[in-house]
Amino acid sequence: MKFLILVPDGCGDRPIPSLGGRTALEAADMKNINALARESETGLVKTIPDGVAPGSDAANLAVMGFDPVAHLTGRSPLEAVSMGIEMSDTDVAFRANLVTLEGDGPYEDLIIKDHSSGDIASADARVLMEMIERELGGDGVHFYPGVSYRHAMIASEGGEDCRLTPPHDVLTRRAGDYLPQGAGAERLEGLMRRSHELLRSHPINLERVRRGLNPANSIWIWGQGRKPRLPSFSEKYGIDGAVVAAVDLIKGIGLCAGLSAPEVPGATGTLLTDFGGKARAAIEAFGSGKDFVYIHVEAPDECAHQGDLPGKLEAMRLIDEKVFKPVVDYLEGTGEAYRVLVVPDHKTPMEIRTHSSEPVPFVLFDSENRLPEDEGKAFSESAGERGGFYGSGAALADRFFGSPSSES
Repeated sequence: MKFLILVPDGCGDRPIPSLGGRTALEAADMKNINALARESETGLVKTIPDGVAPGSDAANLAVMGFDPVAHLTGRSPLEAVSMGIEMSDTDVAFRANLVTLEGDGPYEDLIIKDHSSGDIASADARVLMEMIERELGGDGVHFYPGVSYRHAMIASEGGEDCRLTPPHDVLTRRAGDYLPQGAGAERLEGLMRRSHELLRSHPINLERVRRGLNPANSIWIWGQGRKPRLPSFSEKYGIDGAVVAAVDLIKGIGLCAGLSAPEVPGATGTLLTDFGGKARAAIEAFGSGKDFVYIHVEAPDECAHQGDLPGKLEAMRLIDEKVFKPVVDYLEGTGEAYRVLVVPDHKTPMEIRTHSSEPVPFVLFDSENRLPEDEGKAFSESAGERGGFYGSGAALADRFFGSPSSES
């Protein structure tokens, strides 16, 4: 039996007036997934437990079968694992976004315009973060370049209990209302303020402004936690697998669980990612003997954060055509039994441009137990409401990897 989980990040949504009250999923051209849905189990699943922030760390842990309440350490330590950063048990990892702050006044009065600095290219971001490390690194703090706007900061001590805010949650708002608070806040805020002084006049940013692009003119620190430990995925479900993703967070979860995480050339985490490259990487993983592949595609989430509805719809179409179809066609062609689960990690509604905790729709297909074709089934919120309900991501994962007769 082969197992495929496809996670189109953030594609779940709420009714959108410009789409005639349909959600993005209901309006998107996802004909291949919807065709499979007609022979599948469909429904809703609660991936975000009560009392847990709806971050991609918690949501993807849940989809992969782990309880976020028991295993959540903060997203940055998981990213640090993927980046190959060695952490001691006393180190605290932080995410350091390269963001765009808008305005000419004091730092606290600047507006948080863009959490991703216009999806800055990794090569340019590396130059900026290496400068930040030269100027601000030391005294127990170091910076490590990652992918696009996503970078890491490791502190040898302190800051774990500081109250920090994800920048994508507070777009268009005043920076001063969301600066670090609590133990260690003064140091972290000082790093953020100093980074703005260094970055705003950097030649890369001056050129970005000249070209009409959002400059990467500050770091924004958040997502802290200590070195993560996850149970072995192979021990939990008795199979070996791989994680195919562009973002370090998802690869880090996989690596911590003992899965492999192949590099995918051209995978960016944006609408400009190599969708086909992810399909090829998944097929190569299956071909090499892996029983399970977890494909994560960030693009719908990024488009929703940017308020780009056409981009979100296009990302979903490309996922259906360039990722889902080739991999499922491959599995079908092998003649082996296989199961497919398509599920967002969380919703990223266009009306709020950030994550929400609402249940998300899923499609669960079993080639050995095809259900009678039902034209009313689809990969959508409305179809999910007419189907089954799973109270946790782990319950759905147990059902997916367990026997077809498992109950939710």
